[in-house]
Amino acid sequence: MSESEESGVVNEWLTRWREGRIGFHRDATHPVLHRYWPCLGVPEGTKVLVPLCGKSLDMRYLAERGHPVLGIELSLEAIEQFTAEGQGEVSRYRQGDFHVYRQGSIELWGGDFFHFHIEQAAEIGAFYDRAALIALPEATRQRYAFHLAQLIPPGARGLLISLVRAPGDDRGPPYSVDADEVRRLFTPNFELTHLEDGEPEDNGWRESAWSLVRRGPEV
Repeated sequence: MSESEESGVVNEWLTRWREGRIGFHRDATHPVLHRYWPCLGVPEGTKVLVPLCGKSLDMRYLAERGHPVLGIELSLEAIEQFTAEGQGEVSRYRQGDFHVYRQGSIELWGGDFFHFHIEQAAEIGAFYDRAALIALPEATRQRYAFHLAQLIPPGARGLLISLVRAPGDDRGPPYSVDADEVRRLFTPNFELTHLEDGEPEDNGWRESAWSLVRRGPEV
């Protein structure tokens, strides 16, 4: 993806939040998270990375189950809405290029996910992706999968929800990412288990759930 194309994606994302075009946001915890997160065996107290988190209520679900949460979101407007809709005092500070908001055990880092580096991810031990991979155009998804792998330590577990649109519907975001592409993107660095394919929704979309385990170094 060229610099101009990437800039266009960023501007589109920010415009959606500014104009309230956030149909991808759910007003309840995702049922896939309810069904499968407990099955991953992520120990209580493990910090969970949530890339491109928006103002997802899934982060509150994770926090209520004893996980510190680190969400990364490009739109500061989304972060402001999340903290305003939550409870508890909010602290704000800068960390490099990021505007960091903390509310309870949830940290929200406002900035570019690709500028978040391993030094800042030292305590992360798990991840959850419901809306990051499918928010990115095809040319950027390989970069995302590689960057995510650099932030996740060997043995760490994660839950991924992908989306397949109806045949012939190639719009986005969210973009259609089928099972073959998920495997192609993540198999080099993760062990994948396909958990389920959801029922088609009224708009023809169908979600799929995957568990991932970060591979260790080759011996």
